[in-house]
Amino acid sequence: MNLLETISEKTLLADGAMGTMLHARGIGFDKCFDELNLTNPVSIAEIHREYIEAGAQLIITNTFSANRYKLTKHGLQNDVVEINRAGVELAKRVVAASFKDVLIAGDVGPLGVRIAPYGRVKLEEARAAFAEQIRALAEAGVDLIVIETMTDIYEIQEAIKAAKDVGMGLAPIPGRPQGSSLPIVASVTFTRDDRTLLGDSPAKVARRIADAGADVIGVNCSGGPSQLLRILKQMRQAVPNRSAKFWVKPNAGWPEQVGGRIMYPADAEYFGDYALSFREAGANIVGGCCGTTPQHIAAMKKALESAHQISEVLDISEISDDDSAEPEEQPTQLAQKLAHGKFSICVEMDPPRGLSTHKLLAGASLLYDSGADIINVADSPMARMRMSAWAVCDVVQRTIGVETTLHFPTRGRNLLRVQGDLLAAHAIGLRNVFVVMGDPTSIGDYPEATDNYDLVPSGLIKLIKQGFNMGVDHSGTSIGQPTSFFVGAALNLCPQDVTTEVKNLHRKIKAGTDFFLTQPIYRADDGPKLIKAYEAKHGKLNKPILAGILPLVSAKHANFLHHEVPGVFIPDEARKRIESAGEHGSKVGVELAVELIQGIKGWAHGIYIMPQFHRYDMISEIIVAVKE
Repeated sequence: MNLLETISEKTLLADGAMGTMLHARGIGFDKCFDELNLTNPVSIAEIHREYIEAGAQLIITNTFSANRYKLTKHGLQNDVVEINRAGVELAKRVVAASFKDVLIAGDVGPLGVRIAPYGRVKLEEARAAFAEQIRALAEAGVDLIVIETMTDIYEIQEAIKAAKDVGMGLAPIPGRPQGSSLPIVASVTFTRDDRTLLGDSPAKVARRIADAGADVIGVNCSGGPSQLLRILKQMRQAVPNRSAKFWVKPNAGWPEQVGGRIMYPADAEYFGDYALSFREAGANIVGGCCGTTPQHIAAMKKALESAHQISEVLDISEISDDDSAEPEEQPTQLAQKLAHGKFSICVEMDPPRGLSTHKLLAGASLLYDSGADIINVADSPMARMRMSAWAVCDVVQRTIGVETTLHFPTRGRNLLRVQGDLLAAHAIGLRNVFVVMGDPTSIGDYPEATDNYDLVPSGLIKLIKQGFNMGVDHSGTSIGQPTSFFVGAALNLCPQDVTTEVKNLHRKIKAGTDFFLTQPIYRADDGPKLIKAYEAKHGKLNKPILAGILPLVSAKHANFLHHEVPGVFIPDEARKRIESAGEHGSKVGVELAVELIQGIKGWAHGIYIMPQFHRYDMISEIIVAVKE
């Protein structure tokens, strides 16, 4: 049976869950299911046989987690090839014994690690791990590769590339053009809000999978049939090409714990009702994922073979009633670290442009795990419309557990709104505030928007430190109790006019500034020069300074900053080093940043890192190197 030819003519029925069936046999979820190909092949073979008897025309090997990264957790990282080959051989023997025309799909799941730009694993490392597993599956004789339950577009793209590379290196495959790869199914899972864990929509996922070269676009796991029918329709609309193929394998609903057991609510009959709906919506391959059994597959077979057209099943949206409790207020850790002379690491992140915070949280989690002390959240940088910064701070603090610093621009806020926003920020537990002027609306998404403000940064700092932190508002009226904001301000260590910058610095200190975050620097002696100029006029500068670090990612990036961004001076030596690195410019960018940080520790009290192009993996490398 040729997969692509077959599904062009009819809807193919795939199998259901493997893990659910193994768990029902008493095997705990803490065990390595993939190792059972070697240690308990009888159970795996029995499950394959039951699905074929139920009507499955395609079965998936028991190799979902049989990659190097996941097997390492069980000390089996050197058994990748053996486990995958054993999984294929088991499936082949069962198919041969059934005397039925059944396709075997080599199952490839996520690596179980975060990859760049949201994790430390480089793209080429991820691709190599996928290639290792896929090569073992392909050489053992699978009919196709199924890449499933993915949540990260970057990861699934690398898996598809690996599958295509491996397939092209094999001997010619019957029914496929010379030099072409095994058929590839690429399938993604979604959360309750119809987004991936990193916040991508079904339409975006479908287009990316198609562009990457997968033969079949898939959705699996997630919720029950109702949700996946809705997602399938969105994917189908995003890739309207008549030749596009689609794969759908829903869970048996969202799982619940009942009496210590994981239960799935959707029964076999319910799945059967949806089988025709999937086919009518454009699914070429249907089956089941978590919670499904041979009974679910049998019901789907019966429905697909039925001559009667069932009425379309109502698409009922999930209703969520999430009354999250207000987070407990947390004392500022930044103030404590700076007070004790500890070198502090802050990293800036931009709020999302839409509703989803998944990518931001993934990046924040990586940074926190790497050793970042504080996450700074910018407020509509470059006057671009984004989610409110104080809302993002709240989400980051509650979800990740890392303290944040709220960027608080005065521009675009009148005196009434300024004070209301401060009260709101304090009420949700935000304590670190970075006061700035903010970018003019003329350069952003809405140049016609009003750009008024009642306070300059030094005025707002005074209002906070000498008003709110004393228990009164701007008019002197009591606000009930004092706030406890720890207030930062901006500082330019490379000003064109040193006299003016010294004057602004002194004004901010008099207003009550607790700490300073600087513009990006690329020379270790920039700080001492301005500090010396200030102290010559006003005496000792006794406020902590966190030096701005903006890592370079390429020669083009370095030249742009040096030539087109006011106040940024990149030494010739640094630009020559990154130019000579070519495509490895980001590696040199990391090295330069680490060297600079080591050079400023004599006068800086910490660093304020500004990632470019969401390269949180680079920032992670820098933090780890500095911490060592």
